[in-house]
Amino acid sequence: MTTQQLRNLPASALGYLSRSLEGLTSRCTRRLASDGGTSERGDVPGWVMITLMSAALVAGLLALATPALAELFNNAMDKVNK
Repeated sequence: MTTQQLRNLPASALGYLSRSLEGLTSRCTRRLASDGGTSERGDVPGWVMITLMSAALVAGLLALATPALAELFNNAMDKVNK
């Protein structure tokens, strides 16, 4: 929102926005404080690692299988064209 738009808001809307922001800030602060740095989660969540490893596996298989798949496709197209 621009400053002009904020000036045109009724006081009740500004109060609501202010309370919402304060509530969000306090929830975030409590969440960060409750962690205390003793979280057992690693730097990278497991699902990210699984996704990256799966993508690498697919890329590797695709690199190996591309020539065979291309030949298979070309043979099939040649048989259809005859």
